[in-house]
Amino acid sequence: MSAAPRALFVGHTYIDVTVLADHWPTGDEKAVARDYAVSFGGNAVTAAFAYARLQGAPDLITTAAPDAFGELFTGMARRHGVTLHERPVARSSLSFIMPNAGKRAIVRARDDAHLAGFPELDVSPYRALHLDGHQPDAALHYARECRARGILTSLDGGGLRSNTEELLDYIDVAVCAERLCEQLNLSAEGLLALLRAHGCRIGAVTQGERGMLWYDEQGVMSRLPALDVPPELVIDTSGAGDVFHGAYVWSYAARPTLGWAEHFRYARAASAYKIQHLGNEAGLPAQIDVSDTLARFGERR
Repeated sequence: MSAAPRALFVGHTYIDVTVLADHWPTGDEKAVARDYAVSFGGNAVTAAFAYARLQGAPDLITTAAPDAFGELFTGMARRHGVTLHERPVARSSLSFIMPNAGKRAIVRARDDAHLAGFPELDVSPYRALHLDGHQPDAALHYARECRARGILTSLDGGGLRSNTEELLDYIDVAVCAERLCEQLNLSAEGLLALLRAHGCRIGAVTQGERGMLWYDEQGVMSRLPALDVPPELVIDTSGAGDVFHGAYVWSYAARPTLGWAEHFRYARAASAYKIQHLGNEAGLPAQIDVSDTLARFGERR
């Protein structure tokens, strides 16, 4: 049996508190939630956990705090087989997530004042690097290192960060959200043109229920439709994009001879599994879950 493929992820740790409620109180009101979940969070962090669930071996450079939430996160990483390389901060970061009718509202409390430099690792064992733009100094360092070694570099372009434009010069696969289009005042086609200009071999813009607009290894643009998951099965869309990233990184690392259309179809099914579960941890698909989702749902028309 071959060893699990290794990949490096660089991100920022959150503890997510996801709450389902029929009514959100204001003023001095009180309400009782229907359900809740407490889990790990953060874009590249959740992608790393998804990668591990698919039987990959992720190393994760991320923030860590000496508090109860930090201990909770460390335990989650240990259970899921995520190897941590910690960068200290004073307090853990929190996300409060409120899913509602296929959307989600989020309130974040973040400590990104790093108390030390980033861990420096030998990148030679890795088949891929995935970044979300957090820890800008570490992200740029590892993007340069991996590009120089011929290791695939992937970016979650969920939003504009201080180093996004510089970072794109070292990215092979950039999968961006529509939010980045809005921040740059570009159409999806315009953002894809920008990615090509920076030398990204594969570029994509995710568009929720409309699927994903992307260009392939030959520069051919096409649309990957979303899977047709019935609305009554959609519980929590938060983290679905992060699972998508983790799944395509795993598909590339484990099955490098396949084309990117296949990697993205696999990731689409992983993401469709996630949205049917509350919280990131419950929504991590195993390989059998991805296969079942692929067989169960057709493409949205």
